[in-house]
Amino acid sequence: MTMSTDLEAKVVDFVRQVTIAMGLTLEAHVERTADGTRVNLEGEDGAALLMRRGEPLQALQHVVDSIFRDEMEKHGRLLVDCMGFRRDKDRELRQMARFLADKAKSSGVEQQIGPLNAYERRIVHLIVAEDPAVASESIGDAAMKTVIISKRKT
Repeated sequence: MTMSTDLEAKVVDFVRQVTIAMGLTLEAHVERTADGTRVNLEGEDGAALLMRRGEPLQALQHVVDSIFRDEMEKHGRLLVDCMGFRRDKDRELRQMARFLADKAKSSGVEQQIGPLNAYERRIVHLIVAEDPAVASESIGDAAMKTVIISKRKT
């Protein structure tokens, strides 16, 4: 399901207003991917959103999710990215999940990855689900949880 261009325009306008209010000069572009709609922010001021391992970018994502939650439920996922930061982190996380799944499968020893937020856990669980020989589960009781990857019992 693709996001309506009206909703995309509202989200892009909101993200632009927030970054302007933060004193940042960034361009916002919409990209449709298999995972959903991605708002890519580009520009020299992007580094401000990537400080502390992208915490400001995560905060912006959280605000966007909170404000547009009802509309996004009908139209799929929406990610806010800056200079490819999340795309690259997602790629690394997928590679790590595959590596740990293979290690759990070959060694029989449970592997842990985390702590991860809900979005990151979803990526790991989806990658692990691609291999029927392994399973994953989230443990912990806070927003940041650890994912355990284990060999399925046959």
